[in-house]
Amino acid sequence: MYSLIRNALFCLDPETSHELSLDMLGAGERLGLIRPFAPKIANNPVEVMGITFPNPVGMAAGLDKNGDYFNALGQLGFGSVEIGTITPRPQPGNPKPRLFRIPEHQGIINRMGFNNKGVAHMVEQVKKRRFDGVLGINIGKNFDTPVEDALSDYQKCIEAVYAHADYITVNVSSPNTPGLRNLQFGDSLNELLSGLKEEQLKLEKVHGCYVPVAVKIAPDMDEAAVEEVGNALVAAGMDGVIATNTTISREGVESSPTSEEAGGLSGAPVTDKSTEIIRQLYAVVGDKLPIIGVGGIVDGKSAAAKIEAGAKMVQLYSGFIYRGPELIREAADAIAAVRAS
Repeated sequence: MYSLIRNALFCLDPETSHELSLDMLGAGERLGLIRPFAPKIANNPVEVMGITFPNPVGMAAGLDKNGDYFNALGQLGFGSVEIGTITPRPQPGNPKPRLFRIPEHQGIINRMGFNNKGVAHMVEQVKKRRFDGVLGINIGKNFDTPVEDALSDYQKCIEAVYAHADYITVNVSSPNTPGLRNLQFGDSLNELLSGLKEEQLKLEKVHGCYVPVAVKIAPDMDEAAVEEVGNALVAAGMDGVIATNTTISREGVESSPTSEEAGGLSGAPVTDKSTEIIRQLYAVVGDKLPIIGVGGIVDGKSAAAKIEAGAKMVQLYSGFIYRGPELIREAADAIAAVRAS
């Protein structure tokens, strides 16, 4: 059934079909039509960042940027749903068109640019939470905030969402906000992490609870950079790392005319690159810093590979667009098989 729906949606402009799909999901949840048809996911809890996830397959950030649809997404069987990326102030994102499919490679290129309704809107949506799984909130900086002032934007977002998130992800790896990836390295990274940790501990005292903070990194790093980032995250006391975001590489899709579009590439073309970053990162951080694996999970095998490389759990995005809810069960079963072996 999903393949028929997908084929119809793929006849539309990608962003139009994206919005229509979410509207349909939202309507289905309100009418009670999702849960009866969703795949049954075996209970297979995993503890990551001090949180017990009901199963190790989550929805990655980017699909539900504003927190408008996470209750519906949660009914599909995800153990967690991460919403965002959200910024302090609303912003329109980059000019359209900004989302492109590469179906022959199960890939997607996006240059959305953190289009969102602002953190105040998301907080109001999250207050209506019905989803009983784990909710992550992914935060970023506004496009017109100078990179040297980025910490202020992240602090504003953390303060706003702290009481409403099970964990918070700091996005410093999108290729679609100029200069953002510079925050992943050297003094810029250390200063950002120090400020984030200070804010987190301050809010722990205010709210009387500890909300873990993870950092999402890019796949476009060499081994030395991975080591630097991994050591910095551990030294700063971060609670987790999400590896990886989209890639600026076009390796594997050079033959597609769409490959010439600017933006981050996700889906099957980034599978091996993401898994290798996880492997390198795990060699640096071991079990001191839990890794959540994301990037190019299109079947059970690619989900299992992330776990074998060192990830504790995984997230889906582009593979979910191409495969639908059945991929959740396939990934969960493959991970269970890895853990049982």
